[in-house]
Amino acid sequence: MRDQTGLELSPDFDRLAMNSTTLGRNSFWQNLTEVLGLIRFSHTVFALPFALLAALLAWQQTPFRIQQLIGILLCMVFARAAAMAFNRLVDRHYDAGNPRTASRHLPAGRLSPLFVSLFTVTCVGLFVLSTLLFLPNPWPLRLSVPVILFLLGYSYAKRWTAFCHYWLSAALMLSPIATWIALTGTVTWVPVCLAAVIFFWVGGFDILYATQDMVFDQSRQLKSLPVMLGVNASLRLAMFSHLLTVICLFLFWFVAGLGPLFLVSVIAVGILLAYEHWLVRPGDLTRVNMAFFNVNAVISLGLLVVGALDLWIFPQ
Repeated sequence: MRDQTGLELSPDFDRLAMNSTTLGRNSFWQNLTEVLGLIRFSHTVFALPFALLAALLAWQQTPFRIQQLIGILLCMVFARAAAMAFNRLVDRHYDAGNPRTASRHLPAGRLSPLFVSLFTVTCVGLFVLSTLLFLPNPWPLRLSVPVILFLLGYSYAKRWTAFCHYWLSAALMLSPIATWIALTGTVTWVPVCLAAVIFFWVGGFDILYATQDMVFDQSRQLKSLPVMLGVNASLRLAMFSHLLTVICLFLFWFVAGLGPLFLVSVIAVGILLAYEHWLVRPGDLTRVNMAFFNVNAVISLGLLVVGALDLWIFPQ
């Protein structure tokens, strides 16, 4: 069966869509549990640690306020939840036709498009409201709408550009810059260098992740670097992107004036990224998920923990 867009729908999607009335019997809390799975809440570890690391450095220059910490946490959670839910919503027909993603919540009928739409709108509103915690600094509120529109825009990127991976990385790299603006009202080279780390790091591992869907994306005329370049060239580009990640991380260490402990972590990140590329090879893409989540979660959380220890042991 095909939907009105001409996309091939899986039999499971067709069957469950016809019986979507069962969703009405789900309680709000059941739906909420499902939606946390939909947005991969655990993947918040990719961006939140960098926002908190930027905050720790900013608080070396400006007084700490508890409402600022609450604001950072709420803004990060609601912005990411809105972007992820919107992505699942607009991609649900593609997900239904892809064997790797057909079991996701929307194509599998575990959540309705209406519920996910309401969840997305609610998260957008809560994100904007959360920026009020940074008053009297007006910049978070002023920038909230452009930022959330940019985050949501990623969901359409693979329909028109092969460089969609770097739209995602640009979205995530806003976290340290936005945090710095929220806390200080300015932008310096410290958050910019940290943002550059995120840009090349996320872009590289998203290229790796996209190699799994190269054949499907070709069949649906979706764009990605693996589709444009092939697997081998894409893996080389991802490796180069991660080389730039390590270079930017060294630059961040220098500009931020961090100590020897953080320098050790920079070297460790280089080793972990090399291990990630050892896991994912042109003839064996079966370990992409291990590389995607396990290695990258260690990198983001590790940099935050080591950065905090470095600032405690070697105060600026």
